[in-house]
This record gives sequence, C-alpha cells and structure tokens, in this order.
Amino acid sequence: MQAKFHLLAGFTALLMASACNNAKSPDAAATDIAAANQSAAKEVADARRDQQKDMSNDTYEVAVARADGEHKVAIQKCDTLEGHDQKLCKDQADADLEAAKANAKASKVSQQP
Repeated sequence: MQAKFHLLAGFTALLMASACNNAKSPDAAATDIAAANQSAAKEVADARRDQQKDMSNDTYEVAVARADGEHKVAIQKCDTLEGHDQKLCKDQADADLEAAKANAKASKVSQQP
C-alpha cells in the first residue's frame, strides 16, 4: 500500500513539474499581450501627465514607465514559448528592463546641473 502511495506521489510530482513552463494557447497569449499593451500605454500616459503637471523636464519617470510597459508585453510574449526558450526570453526581457532603467537614470543624472 505504501509503495503505491509513493508511486502515486512521484507520478503526481512529475506531472506537476512537467506542467511548468508550458506555452499558453495562442488565444490566451493574444489576450494577455493585448492587456499588457493597454496597461503599458496607460502607464506611459499617466507618467507623461504627471510630468506635465509638475512642469518638469525630467523624463526619467516616463522612460521607466515605458520600460516597465515594454517588459510586461515582452513577458506575455515569452509565455507563448516553452521550456528553455521561455526562460531565455524572460531573462532577456528582464535584462532589457534593467538596461532601460539604467539608461533612464544615466540620462537623468546627466541633465542635472
């Protein structure tokens, strides 16, 4: 009886592990990508509005909002891939986000008197 339980537990764990990093269906991915695009556009618009409201020339917030939005879209696109390709895609998206934030910060520092 205990052997059957261990076999069943092992099989269940194997099934759960194999479900990780599976690609989303094209319809689900398209819906998620569209939602991420809409969210990204809203974030950029909000940052631009805040920037204009403050009457500042600091574009840092806009650049970071754009980078965050692009990252969300990229991650949704990565979810259409499977396994190792999905991980590589997400790693690249994360690296692109960090690079964009670093560029925005460098630009902000260079604009300060």
